Amino acid sequence: MRAPAPCRPAVFRRTRVLIVGCGDVGLRAAASLAPGLRVVALTSQAARAPELRALGLRPLVANLDEAAAVRRVAGLAARVLHLAPPPGQGATDPRTLALLRALALGRAPRTLVYGSTTGVYGNADGAEFDETRAVAPATDRARRRVHAEAALRAFGRRHAGPAGTRVTLLRIPGIYALDRVGGDPRERVRRGSPVLRPEDDVWTNHIHADDLARACVAALWRARPGRVIHVCDDTRLRMGDYFDFVADRFGLPRPPRLSRAEAASALSPMQLSFMGESRQLRNARMKNELRLRLRHPDVMAGLPAPC
Repeated sequence: MRAPAPCRPAVFRRTRVLIVGCGDVGLRAAASLAPGLRVVALTSQAARAPELRALGLRPLVANLDEAAAVRRVAGLAARVLHLAPPPGQGATDPRTLALLRALALGRAPRTLVYGSTTGVYGNADGAEFDETRAVAPATDRARRRVHAEAALRAFGRRHAGPAGTRVTLLRIPGIYALDRVGGDPRERVRRGSPVLRPEDDVWTNHIHADDLARACVAALWRARPGRVIHVCDDTRLRMGDYFDFVADRFGLPRPPRLSRAEAASALSPMQLSFMGESRQLRNARMKNELRLRLRHPDVMAGLPAPC
């Protein structure tokens, strides 16, 4: 007769969630998880370990650019949230490839959720569409994300089945919140950054950082295998109108308006690229499949007026 398995401490029996790239959204997602879960936060910065421990997370210091270090994630968690950005250049994402190779060394996670970008669609000339639209990346920044998405889909196919991995791709537009570093729209308005004149302006899409974090958590448990999901709110505003709204709400001067020709000579290529893509995203999958009710259904609700 086989000896009974030793009773494992409760801490090992708890479901473990691995957050890869535990920045602002990752920390918000960690705070949204149920208290009984054990959350491992992968970070490339050893100096962040005390901060992560103080928040109740288990830090794992590993750089996705170092394959040997990344192997430590093999079999570590049943659910993985991948929010780490790709490198800043090139048309591929070796970091995602390294992560997937490491995950394949151990027991495959039950769910793997990836935070991608709506930039994979390129310019849609203002069209409104859902997740069935084909990707058409126009920049290396977007091509890196398309490459990562393809690798994740392939991983999901290789590890399919009842005990396999459900891979979900969240396509995310502009993330904002008044308490988000780099995501507070007032900062751009205060800098006086120009926007396009109405006849040249583009449609933009938005999501509050807290709602994005909640969508990430919901996807870890509710998303269907191989699904792409738009994580965006219900806002329907052009870029210039959005920043005019921000200026008016917080008593700031409205940004200057430029023609597209003027913008081409005044703005950096990256700034200009954001003004060259216009689209309106549908979010029915997010609401119906993730069963997510937005706390900030539009930017008017997400940017409360000062008292």
